[in-house]
Amino acid sequence: MNVTLKVKRLPHCKNLPAYATSGSAGMDLTAAIDQPMTVEPNKRAQIPTGIQVEIPEGFEGQVRPRSGLAHKAGISLTNCVGTIDSDYRGEVCVLIINHGEQAYTFQPGEKIAQLLITPVPRVDIVEVEELAVSEERGAGGFGSTGKMIQAAGARA
Repeated sequence: MNVTLKVKRLPHCKNLPAYATSGSAGMDLTAAIDQPMTVEPNKRAQIPTGIQVEIPEGFEGQVRPRSGLAHKAGISLTNCVGTIDSDYRGEVCVLIINHGEQAYTFQPGEKIAQLLITPVPRVDIVEVEELAVSEERGAGGFGSTGKMIQAAGARA
């Protein structure tokens, strides 16, 4: 299924979003900066991409970190996954954080994040007095399924 993403290039844009390979899930977003930009360890920065987007209604843009930057330099997104709503028309910016032990310098046009366009269903909220019982999980919270798997494995 193809979805049309309208993109407006701003004057400082280095590259439009693009898929790196035919199997890429996300399009690369690049740094629309004119000079190298250094981010010290444990510091955050907002990096412009030089684009505005018009996402079709019923979809969202997800800005995700690049695994290579995370692995090599400890660079991630401050909000883990950024959401671009379909009615947002401002410049797309990437909020990054340097979790690494060394300063990292972004170069103009460097790939800084990925953009995925994904469907977003609208839900109808129905308030109820009781919820259906879940025999498998119930109210088990953080880490509860890992314990169930370990316990099941221990019995085998």
